[in-house]
Amino acid sequence: MSRDEMTALQGERLHKTVETVYHNVPFYRHRMQELDLTPDDIRTVEDIVKLPFTTKQDLRDNYPTGLQSAAQSEIVRYHASSGTTGNPTVVGYTRRDLEIWKEVAARCLTAYGVTKDDVFSVGYGYGLFTGGLGVHYGVEYIGASAVPTSTGNTEKHLRLLRDLKVTGIACTPSYALYLAEAMDKYGMTRDDICLKVGAFGAEPWTENMRKEIEGRLGLQAYNIYGLSEIMGPGVSYECECKHGSHISEDHFYPEIIDPDTLQPLGAGKTGELVFTTLTKTGMPLLRYRTKDLTSLIDGECECGRTNVRMTRILGRSDDMLIIRGINVFPSQVESVILDMPEFEPVYMLVVDRVNNLDTLQVQVEVRKDFFCDEVGMMLQLRKRLADKLKSILSISADVKLMEPNSIPRSEGKSVRIHDKRKLY
Repeated sequence: MSRDEMTALQGERLHKTVETVYHNVPFYRHRMQELDLTPDDIRTVEDIVKLPFTTKQDLRDNYPTGLQSAAQSEIVRYHASSGTTGNPTVVGYTRRDLEIWKEVAARCLTAYGVTKDDVFSVGYGYGLFTGGLGVHYGVEYIGASAVPTSTGNTEKHLRLLRDLKVTGIACTPSYALYLAEAMDKYGMTRDDICLKVGAFGAEPWTENMRKEIEGRLGLQAYNIYGLSEIMGPGVSYECECKHGSHISEDHFYPEIIDPDTLQPLGAGKTGELVFTTLTKTGMPLLRYRTKDLTSLIDGECECGRTNVRMTRILGRSDDMLIIRGINVFPSQVESVILDMPEFEPVYMLVVDRVNNLDTLQVQVEVRKDFFCDEVGMMLQLRKRLADKLKSILSISADVKLMEPNSIPRSEGKSVRIHDKRKLY
C-alpha cells in the first residue's frame, strides 16, 4: 500500500475500534467520558493522541475479563501473561482474532524465507504463553511442518533437530545459545543439523548476540516481536535486510512516546512503544504502553515493503536501572561482553546500595579456552572488561569473572538482573 492508502485504512479501522470499545467496555467509555470524547471525535489516525493510554495495571485492575469487548460466546481461546506480582493479564481471542494472528505470524515466517517445504521447530513454551501456539499456527498456515518441541527436554530437541532435518527454529535467543552449548556437550556440531532460519524474540538481544547464534548454529537469525496484550508473536518481524522489524501496521498502530511526559516523539526518536489494535475483536486495546524502548523508521525498505519499521528493543522503561543517576540497560552490558571472545554470552547484573551509594557488579562467565588459574591473566582480563564497561556505561562496575557453566541457565526468558536495593 501507499502511505496515503495505509493511513486511510488505519483511520477507518481506528474509528471502528473506538466505537466498539466505547459501547462494549465500561472502562474505556468512562475514560473517554472523562476526556469529553465520543467515537465521532476519532476519525483519522491523527486523532489517536486524544485517546487515553492503557497500562498493564489497567488490565490487572479489570481482571480477569473486564476489558473484553466480545460476548463470552464469541471467545474461543484465552492466553495470559505471567507477572512477578499481582494478577496475570488475561486476553480473550475470537475466531477472527486467531485467523488474523495466523496471518501475521505467517508474514514473519515468509519474510525469513520459510516455505511449505520447511520443517520448523517451535521451541517457545506452549500453554498460556502466546509464543508457542502463535508461531505454531503461523508455521501450519504457510504449509510448513511444525514440530512442537517447546522447552524442557533439550537432549530430545537436539535429536529431533538432527533426525527430522529441521530447517527452522523459533525460541528465545538465550535458549538458542543454550542449545549450542548442549550440542557441544553431546558431541554435536553445526554440520550435524540442517538449520537455516531462526526466529528469536521474547527478550531483548543485541547484534553481537545475533552473530554469536548464527556462528554457532549455522543459520540466519531474525527478530520476531509480539506481546500477548496486543496479539502475540507476529506484531513485527525482520526481513532479509535485517534493518528494523516491519510492523503489521494494518492491524497494530504504533506510536513512540516519551515515557515521562507521555508526549509523542517523531520518527527516529527513542522512546516507549505504544500500540493500538485496529482489527482485534475479543479485547481491543487503545494506546497500550508496552514499556519497550525503541524507535520507528519511516520509508520503504530495501526489500520493497512499505510498512513502518521498529528498531531493536533497547530495553524496557520499567527494567531500566538508574545507578548513581545514570540510566543502565542490560543490553549495553551484553554488547560489551559479546564483543570480547573470552566470554560466554551469560552474565548477571547485581545491583546493591552500600553506605548510601549504588553499586553494580557484573558477573560473567569466562569461556573454557580462556579460563585459567594464572591470577595475572585473569586480573588483566577483568580490567579490560571493566574499562570497556565504564566507557559505555559512564560508571564503574565491579567485574566478577565466573567459571564456565556457573551462572544458572534458563530455557525460557533469562533473568539478567538481581537488584538488591530497597527502593520505595
